[in-house]
Amino acid sequence: MPDSRKIFVLDTSVLLYDSDALHNFQEHDVALPITVLEELDQFKKGGNVINLQARQFIRHLDRLSDHNLLNNWIPLNGAASGRFRVIRNEEEAQDALEIFGSKKNDHRILNAALGLARREKERRVILVSKDISLRIKARALDLQAEDYETVQIKDVDHLYSGKSEVEVPGAVIDELYQEGSVGMEAVWGDDPPPPVNHFFILKNSDQGGQSALAHHHPRTERVDLVHKRRAYGIQPRNAEQTFALHAVMNPMVPLVTISGPAGTGKTLIALAGCLEQRRQFRQVYVARPVVPLSNRDLGYLPGDIKSKINPYMQPLWDNLGIIKNQYSGRDKEYKQIDEMVEQEKLQVVPLAYIRGRSFSNICFIVDEAQNLTPHEIKTIITRAGENTKIILTGDIFQIDTPYLDAQSNGLSYLIDRLKGNPLYAHINLDKGERSELANLGSKLL
Repeated sequence: MPDSRKIFVLDTSVLLYDSDALHNFQEHDVALPITVLEELDQFKKGGNVINLQARQFIRHLDRLSDHNLLNNWIPLNGAASGRFRVIRNEEEAQDALEIFGSKKNDHRILNAALGLARREKERRVILVSKDISLRIKARALDLQAEDYETVQIKDVDHLYSGKSEVEVPGAVIDELYQEGSVGMEAVWGDDPPPPVNHFFILKNSDQGGQSALAHHHPRTERVDLVHKRRAYGIQPRNAEQTFALHAVMNPMVPLVTISGPAGTGKTLIALAGCLEQRRQFRQVYVARPVVPLSNRDLGYLPGDIKSKINPYMQPLWDNLGIIKNQYSGRDKEYKQIDEMVEQEKLQVVPLAYIRGRSFSNICFIVDEAQNLTPHEIKTIITRAGENTKIILTGDIFQIDTPYLDAQSNGLSYLIDRLKGNPLYAHINLDKGERSELANLGSKLL
């Protein structure tokens, strides 16, 4: 009788994404090509998250292999779980090195998986990789291949948006404006209520055209009126931006995510909201992950570290310039921003330079958070100390990091896992507000 347990062959990309991947295949066995160990050795030095993942896995493998030979099957978590072993590269009749015309490590990994499939004919051997090209090559050689989906959002097209448009009687809107809040049942009826910190665009179901913006208060469980307000000269231009600014300036919500396409005002709203609250925090950090072109390290760029990172940080300085230009050079608000930068109360930095630190009394904006892994997102949030606010912005459909996509990036993962927590609020921005020309290009080109 054929063995129903599968054998999953892991590519290096899986372990750089999740160093605990070995233990996420239940009763099935896991094999690791010896070429993967060689690649992990090359990744173990450095301060990026992939270097951390490589080091963690190598240490874990050392503990697993204590008094064991890695070319034999080693139990992972007891009798109910699968086993693990390292497999060698093999010469195959269907040689990937020869077929694809180069001696790349990917092709050695394919040969190792093909050799295992030849020896284990009674079992399904599946290559698992975050590398789309490697999965395609495997299938071209009649080898089954899958993405690593353990830390992945299944239905990203229906990811939580943070808002709902609801038609209610005019009397409910009148009461909301008069009293400042209404009961949830007046807005939502008898259905199970939406998550706390959810936002509403309330429209009059009667003849009138009156509308209102509202928020599901996490403590009272009522629906509160959301007032339109300015922040450091920036006026929200639509309902979603109003919601985003409300979340950023809500002292009861220390964690906020703002998603949406380019030009919707995510970073600008977050930065303006933090500057408006500058007296409540010791410092304002604005950071973004550095994703060099072609995955080349910053070291190849000329100049000192400031010169190297400036091109990647420029979009943040551009948003700061927009806020400054709401005022003239003689206004105190204009001068305050320059003073904050000079005194390092406002710092624009690459994300790698704040990893490993603890934050207290900080307003911390992380831009382009879709280029972070779930592990990196967790690392950032677990560093938060007293009176720290973290705001993450990004477009989950605009990924610049290899092996991440809309389903597996850290921002999507965070939105899906934390919705409904009273310490968390999310809003997705839809409407571009950069310019009419930008909107035209986005829609038609």
